[in-house]
Amino acid sequence: MLKRGFDLAVVVLALPLWGPLLLVLIGIVWALDGRPVFFVQRRLGAHGRPFSVLKLRTMTCEEEVAARTVSRAGRLFRGRGLDEFPQLLCVLRGDMSLVGPRPLTAADHARLSSTHAGFGARLALKPGMTGLSQISHTQSAAETMALDAHYAETQGRMLDIAIILRTVWIHVVGKHKARISVERARGPAQ
Repeated sequence: MLKRGFDLAVVVLALPLWGPLLLVLIGIVWALDGRPVFFVQRRLGAHGRPFSVLKLRTMTCEEEVAARTVSRAGRLFRGRGLDEFPQLLCVLRGDMSLVGPRPLTAADHARLSSTHAGFGARLALKPGMTGLSQISHTQSAAETMALDAHYAETQGRMLDIAIILRTVWIHVVGKHKARISVERARGPAQ
């Protein structure tokens, strides 16, 4: 309940900042790439409960998935993670938290769970818009799983605030300049 209260307080208090920005981003997608503006996909939430995640569309709309390419808006948004802003609405709905493991599709979760023992444990937490793996240079599902497990063991308000501040910095300077190493994300050796 405290984490949900924190999420709501941050999202509602920051609404004067992110609300107008989201409207501008929607306008950019519409102007550059037309409709649809949003990408909606079913993902797994806490305890495996499916929900619809909302992002700004960053791919073209060909029927054949393999034929799709990054859209003009996508080239602008992806490097800074701006396509993720609509997920704040998922936080308001209660499907996501500000900080937690990335929500996966059921197919991705099944594939990764079959090859990485313990990967399913990430479903014990509410998925987040950002988290340790999102602010890190994770190169594999094993690294992502390790960071999600580390977050589950060490989560707290100060860690959430640090992850949120790092995420804001990523939005400002870009993913390649602001992400940290996996070792740094885990913190000092225990």
